[in-house]
Amino acid sequence: MKNRLPVLFACLLFLIFAKEGWAAPLPFPSFEVGVETAETPEEVVVSLQLLALLTILSLAPAILILTTSFTRIIVVLSFVRNALATQQMPPNQVLIGLALFLTFFIMAPVWVDINENALQPYLADEITFEEAGRAAIAPVREFMFKHTRTNDLALFVNLSGMERPLVKGDIPTYVLIPAFVISELKTAFQIGFLIYIPFIIIDMVVASVLMSMGMLMVPPMMISLPFKLLLFVLVDGWHLVVESLVLSF
Repeated sequence: MKNRLPVLFACLLFLIFAKEGWAAPLPFPSFEVGVETAETPEEVVVSLQLLALLTILSLAPAILILTTSFTRIIVVLSFVRNALATQQMPPNQVLIGLALFLTFFIMAPVWVDINENALQPYLADEITFEEAGRAAIAPVREFMFKHTRTNDLALFVNLSGMERPLVKGDIPTYVLIPAFVISELKTAFQIGFLIYIPFIIIDMVVASVLMSMGMLMVPPMMISLPFKLLLFVLVDGWHLVVESLVLSF
């Protein structure tokens, strides 16, 4: 009881001196969202532009994945992990983070072009919103055209039922994007096949040695995993994979 008296006394003093601070209510900000009648056509245009911008931001993850180098990079990195048979090492967060930063590195010239020719002129009121949109999509389309196979592009042109385009500008973006995606997937699978070859050879050698020694109850994967990791480290595998991915663009 004697040990509790100082604690109770301190709590009592705190309540007495803090009473004045509690008496003053803390100000809280208030937010209001409403719909008002536009007085000028310009206000309607600004509202529509804001709505379009919010829509684009909500679709930003899909745009980043399907119109940049992200698809090829993340698929190849996943093939590397599966070929090593390391289960969840590296974790998904690490692979996605690495793929994102490699995407930023590869797409940097495109985004610099967008900033200089679309965003900055629009913020300076030198071009309209529509002109900024066309200027922004142009370098992205050029990047996708550069890495899209002709037969993939012809597939979606035929499926869309449109007339045969004479120039690149005649191909709509909604036709270009899926053609670009399947081209990236094909390229990523080709790289993944080449990555699998040395690891498959190690698995075959280990399995043959275990069978010849009569060790049929020992999982070959358990024995081959250290050799795969040793090979990958000795050849500086991550360096080679990242270098090949960047140079492939």
